[in-house]
Amino acid sequence: MKPIVLGLAVAWMATVAPMDAAAQSGGARPWSRVSFFTNSSETTASDGVKTKFTELTTAFAYQLPDEDRTRADFGVDLRYATYASVVRPNRASIYEGFVGGRLANGRVRVRFGHVSLNDMGSLGALAGATVELVQLRPTPEVGRLRLGFFGGLEPNILDTGYAPNVKKAGAYLVYEGVGARRSSLGFANIRNGGMTERSVLTTTNFVPVGKKLFVFQSAEFDLQAPAGQAERGLAYLFATGRFQATDRLELQGTYNRGRSVDARGLSEDILAGRPVAQQTVDGLLYESIGGRVTVEALRRVRVYAGYSRDKNNRDTDPSGRTLVGGYASNIAGSGLDVSASDSLLDRPGGSYHSRYVSVGRQVRRVVYVSGDVTTSLSVIRYSRSDGITVETRPSTVRYSGTATINVGRSTTLLATVEHSAGDDYTEFRVLSGLTYRIR
Repeated sequence: MKPIVLGLAVAWMATVAPMDAAAQSGGARPWSRVSFFTNSSETTASDGVKTKFTELTTAFAYQLPDEDRTRADFGVDLRYATYASVVRPNRASIYEGFVGGRLANGRVRVRFGHVSLNDMGSLGALAGATVELVQLRPTPEVGRLRLGFFGGLEPNILDTGYAPNVKKAGAYLVYEGVGARRSSLGFANIRNGGMTERSVLTTTNFVPVGKKLFVFQSAEFDLQAPAGQAERGLAYLFATGRFQATDRLELQGTYNRGRSVDARGLSEDILAGRPVAQQTVDGLLYESIGGRVTVEALRRVRVYAGYSRDKNNRDTDPSGRTLVGGYASNIAGSGLDVSASDSLLDRPGGSYHSRYVSVGRQVRRVVYVSGDVTTSLSVIRYSRSDGITVETRPSTVRYSGTATINVGRSTTLLATVEHSAGDDYTEFRVLSGLTYRIR
């Protein structure tokens, strides 16, 4: 199914020249960005077999600023990818493609098309309509409320079209305060055919407390059992806090907990009459808690250390992760920026390090070059049918160099060269990009 709403958005913008759009929007001028990226690699396996891969990606965005005083409202954000050297279908995706407007002096905002509802978090992809009631601000120092309602289809993320037989509807309430303070509470009901796939309560909060403490939290709570099978309750919770104790000392803590259930796959299996395994119903359970201390040891030199406990699934034992590192800018007036870190992962089956070092420098104000070295290791375990546990420890070393070039105020060029070597392969990769911005 082709996205008709995108065609309406493009046709509408084609009838409005940029100056006319500025006039209709109360003086606000649209901004635009066009990007081109290439990603080419050649991988050589230990047996000498070579595999080549090339991807070409284009992104285009064109949108009016989100301001209460504008009357017209439109936006487009498109991505397209094509491939060479491999047999893979091209991909076109629509992140946003909508038209709309503001009524009643900006107190009512409507949008039709592909809309990203950031206040709904991961459930915010929508192809349909939104209506929002907005409390106007007499001055920027006064907070305000926004109440929104939405309904429509669920668009595919990596391709055009929509999830078949899936409909989404809900509402959200947002408080926007002073100093980036923001709190939102949302509800979404997702129907797959005649089944309630998810009925979810979402919330996000960013709360500055004075000038030293900043707290961010995001969560989802399933009001009903997903697809009528998995458990209702907390789907995920992420919380982090940062406290600037002194000018040289910063404390940070993070907590992450949740369960990962494939509600879409679960509902489709039930609708198709396929058997559902208990492991699919239970999903994955994960939890992580940790903290970090950052100290400014010298001017423009910071060092940090942290520790966390991670649990990847309900049946796995918790593992420890220790992180130490630091970064320094313009060392001794040389212009060099250096960053380094060492992560020690301590698991029941053993411990190992993952290290990172980066050195960069600004060249004549328009070029920034950097070089990086990364070492990593994975532990893979599986059990054979005879009960024997097999463990492998593949390791990788990656070297890379990056250059970012600013050509005037509107154009940015990017180039990256990487070489990776693992236990059974080597890979050479080149990435390049160009971004052109209007306003």
